[in-house]
Amino acid sequence: MKMLIAIDDSPCSLGVVGYATRFAAVPGLQVGLVHVLPNLPAMFWDEGHILSDEEKKERKKVVDKWIADRTAKMAPVFKEATGILAKAGIRAEQVKAKSISDSTDISDSILEEAKDNGYDTVLVGRCSRPSGLLPGYVADRIINHAKGLAVIVIG
Repeated sequence: MKMLIAIDDSPCSLGVVGYATRFAAVPGLQVGLVHVLPNLPAMFWDEGHILSDEEKKERKKVVDKWIADRTAKMAPVFKEATGILAKAGIRAEQVKAKSISDSTDISDSILEEAKDNGYDTVLVGRCSRPSGLLPGYVADRIINHAKGLAVIVIG
């Protein structure tokens, strides 16, 4: 069984990881932890004019720093999630963690990650609130667009 767990920095997300520990005894279990950064804030968008090369370089520095800061913020969450899995007997070599920063849609990115890497099950929380989205939005989109995947939604 290959299980992909979508996580963010909410307490609900770690509850989803806790639920996943129920599968610890499944032979050959592989777990993926994935975090998708939300879209860039509007302040990083094009300002309505063609940027010079210098402006492009400066904008890239700011965007890269924003991505690095958000990725660093998730490091303790990934560590806590892998700790929860380890306490249940899921070894480090069974777990892969990944952050996706070039997403235009969180749910599509999660489904693409599952498809591209052969996951057969996706676990997602309904109560997570990615930046500016209504509770359950990502889970609902995953349910409605998952094809050939088992989807477990934890509320």
